[in-house]
Order: sequence, then C-alpha cells, then structure tokens
Amino acid sequence: MATGTKFEYAPAPESRSIVDIKPSYGLFIDGEFVDGHGKAFKTVNPASEEVLAEISEADEHDVDLAVKAARRAHRSWSRMPGSERAKYLFRIARIIAERSRELAVLESIDNGKPIRESRDVDIPIVSAHFFYYAGWADKLRHAGYGEQSLGVAAQVIPWNFPLLMLAWKIAPALACGNTVVLKPAETTPLTALLFAEICQQADLPPGVVNIVTGAGGTGQALVGHPDVDKVAFTGSTEVGKAIARTVAGTDKRVTLELGGKAANIVFDDAPIDQAVEGIVDGIFFNQGHVCCAGSRLLVQESVADDVLERLKRRMSTLRMGDPLDKNTDIGAINSSEQLHRIRELSEVGDAEGAERWSAACDLPTKGYWFPPTLFTERTGPKTSSRAMVMSLRTFAKTVGRTK
Repeated sequence: MATGTKFEYAPAPESRSIVDIKPSYGLFIDGEFVDGHGKAFKTVNPASEEVLAEISEADEHDVDLAVKAARRAHRSWSRMPGSERAKYLFRIARIIAERSRELAVLESIDNGKPIRESRDVDIPIVSAHFFYYAGWADKLRHAGYGEQSLGVAAQVIPWNFPLLMLAWKIAPALACGNTVVLKPAETTPLTALLFAEICQQADLPPGVVNIVTGAGGTGQALVGHPDVDKVAFTGSTEVGKAIARTVAGTDKRVTLELGGKAANIVFDDAPIDQAVEGIVDGIFFNQGHVCCAGSRLLVQESVADDVLERLKRRMSTLRMGDPLDKNTDIGAINSSEQLHRIRELSEVGDAEGAERWSAACDLPTKGYWFPPTLFTERTGPKTSSRAMVMSLRTFAKTVGRTK
C-alpha cells in the first residue's frame, strides 16, 4: 500500500562538467554554423533562471538560405542508395549513444526535466529511433512505399521533449531521402544545436540537415517558404490551425501533432494502488509537459474517497528540486510563460469553486516551479488543465451519470 513517508536521500547531482555550453550559437546551414540576421535571444536554465547562452535568430533571409541549401543537398541525397543513407543514420545513432550522458545533462539543464528522465527515457529512445530508421532506409521499395522522396521538409518541434521530437522528425525524413530544415523551440535550442555538431562529426553531407533557431516569426517564415515540400509540426492546437491556414491551397504535404489531454477512469474493481501509480505517472511525468498528460481523473463514487486519500498520500512523497539530482521526481516548469499559464488556470479553477489541494513542498526561490496540485469536486479549470494540475470528478455506477 502506498504510504505518506518521504524518505530522505543524500544529494546525488549529475556533474555539469561533461557539457561545454558555448557563450553563443549561430544557425546551422549547409553544414556550417553561421550568424543569423535576426535579433539574438537568450536561453535560460528554468531551474535557476541562469542565462546559458545567446542564440542567433533566423529571419526570412536566413530561412531562405537554409531551404536553398536543403534543396541543393536533396539532389544527391535523394539519389543515394538507401543502403548508403543508412550508413549515415547508423553513424549518427552510434554517436548519440556514445554522447548520451552529455546530451542528457544538456537536455535537463535547458529544459528543466529530471536527469533520470532525460538519461533513461529521452536519449536512449533518440538513439534507438535513428538505429530503427537506418534499418528502413534500404527496405522502402520492398515494403511497398516506393523510393520517391518528397523533397525539403520543414520541421517545427516543441520544448517538452526537444531532442526526442527532433529524432521523430529527422530520422524518418532522412531515411526516405528527404532533406530537412528544422526549427527547435526558442526555450530549448541547445540539444538541437549539439545535434548539428553530431551531424558534422558523422560527416553528413552539407545541407542534408539545417537547424534554424528563433521564435514564431522564424517558424512562420519556414512553414510559408514556397520551396518547402513537406511541413511537420508538433505543438499547440492554435499554432497548428495557423499552419493549416498557411499551407492551404498549396501542394505541401502536412502532418500536425497537436495538443490534447487524456482522462484516467477508475472503477470500483480497480487495483487502487496500481491505479494511483498510473495516475501519478500520467500527470507528473516530465512536469506534466506531455500532449496526452492525464490531467482529468474520473473515479467511481464508491471508491472516490479511498482513491483521493491514497493519491494525496502518494503525491506527498514526490521529490521536487534540482533536475540534475538523480533523486528528483519533478523538475522545473520549462519557462516563465508556461508557469504563468499554469497559475492562471489554477486561479480559474479556484474561481469556479473547485477545491484545490497541493502537496506540501519547499519550492526553490529561483527558477520556475509549481507544486503537484489536484482539484476536486468539479472539473477544475474549464479551459483545459495544464502541467502539474489535475482535476477529479466522481461518477455513479452507470457511466454517464456524472456527479
């Protein structure tokens, strides 16, 4: 049975010494780092608000250069036998595995997620993804997919799983003979820029992968570029709608992976302790920065009190703090903007009459932090719950008769 005991752990911080963060970073275009023509911006450590580096912003001219570089590279990359493209992908996968500790530390510093998540989940899957698609590169024709690539892929990724989202986008595109211009989120650009260095280390032909950093304006310029053949976006529904409007009426292929929230449903015959573990993992993994986070909890009335008691007890044992400490369960919220949004939605829940409960924890004085929080009796904020906030409702024996 879950208990409310929080064990004391000695600090077990991962060393930052393995990571060499440069004072400033340029854009990665045609195999080289170059200065951007936009206004530079800073990326910060969300756990401490420490400025990590100054990042170049790509304007329309820079985006055009990147797309042209990708188009030139596509001529030879698309004609290269799949078995030869696979060699580059295998090489990238091996380098990622070899530099996994460095990548994991950098991801946690720039994103705020606990090191054990970036070390044990994100980075191993990144490497595995490149290994997997390396194996597909010479089998496309045999599987019935054909061997005709689309061309230049414009890819825009979010801040919640920066390097993992990059792998999801780049690996299959390269395996199929496409070239890429990718824009990482402005709050988490560092692992994408380190990936650019890995591309150089792997001797990937210039222009096959291009990384342009910046905010919304950079993404708009990339998505709207007339010489892009495919747009792939993961992020908010609002931005996804804007992208759909931009590409409407063009010949561009589009895939949109947008936001959504999932509900946990607990019936009276459920193993409660196991259910509680699933609930906690579903909402507090990665600080709730997951597009399918379980932010809604529907519990049958007859077991609601028991579930609520055990859930609060389990939430009280979660350790919040330094993302680089291996004992940390919950790290920092990714940005001040996201923290403001979470607080705003929580206030809406209060105003709507929901009962708020937060686990008692000492929040660091610096950085972006929010305690694990549960709203009960009502659905909580009607404008969709966000990271670290979960709403609970009860239902009668017949599903659909909600209370």
